[in-house]
Amino acid sequence: MTEYASLAPLVDGCGRRIDYLRLSVTDRCDLRCSYCMPRGAVDYADPAPCLSVDELERVTRLLARMGVHRVRLTGGEPLVRANILELVRRVAAVPGIEDFSLSTNATALARHAEGLRRAGLRRVNVSLDTLDPQRFARITGRAVLHQVLAGLEAARAVGLAPVKVNMVVMRGENDDEIEPMVRYCMERGLTLRFIESMPMGETGRTAAYLDLQPVQARLRERFDLVDAVMPGGGPARYLASRDGRFSVGFITPLSRHFCATCNRLRLGADGRLFTCLGHEEDGELRTLLRSGAGDTALEHAIRAAVARKPERHEFGERRDKVVRIMAATGG
Repeated sequence: MTEYASLAPLVDGCGRRIDYLRLSVTDRCDLRCSYCMPRGAVDYADPAPCLSVDELERVTRLLARMGVHRVRLTGGEPLVRANILELVRRVAAVPGIEDFSLSTNATALARHAEGLRRAGLRRVNVSLDTLDPQRFARITGRAVLHQVLAGLEAARAVGLAPVKVNMVVMRGENDDEIEPMVRYCMERGLTLRFIESMPMGETGRTAAYLDLQPVQARLRERFDLVDAVMPGGGPARYLASRDGRFSVGFITPLSRHFCATCNRLRLGADGRLFTCLGHEEDGELRTLLRSGAGDTALEHAIRAAVARKPERHEFGERRDKVVRIMAATGG
């Protein structure tokens, strides 16, 4: 069997085909968003737990042979990783990867956008919860909104497309900016996605959850939007303007969960393989990778983890179930 020979497709116990990998390249971040990372939290003091570029590439190649054809690099904040461009080049070269993107807070995107595009990245998702500088500083812990907006413009300028803006909507915190964010993205040709906050860790449980179903109905009427479909492997449900120039998605893990169509795995920066955001159980690949295990052993470990993938999360029934924070999981 050659390195690029296909293996049996990756299918979980519920018959769902797994074809999407969210690859966390670091748990470090230069922001401290209130719903993601606890105030005072520290990153890894020692980078040794994080998988190397060789290890990340190896797992990606193996998963591609099992039918994974979508990869998104996540963090923490992936652009704080020193060798991020080398990693992008190597993942982009993996046979079988058809959709390659990166999630970022965009604080460093302006200086990296051209290099990322040349290295093979195709599109970016940018986290942006507010357009108000003071509110941005309160939510994220840093007064760097201008850097994020510059990053968005740089991504557009170098041809990364589509550029998607992700806004976590929190009741009483930024829900008054829903319409302004729609107008901002409409004017710039950006795809907007609203996201419900998830009760992951203490930070997630204390975020002021807002049901997005009424928001979707309101925006449909106010902006004359119609049902739409946007290419991609994610869970968003979309509306679009009638001329097709603007799309807005809704990611609703609580009010209308999408577990029945979940096609995702998450590989944490430390080598833990998560099959569901709503469960603590995971697989562990770092030990195998660093003990000289062959691809067959890695494949068996991955398939065993996928076989344990639950039918659905239990965020609604057990909000205190997941104690790890989002930064330790990958976006």
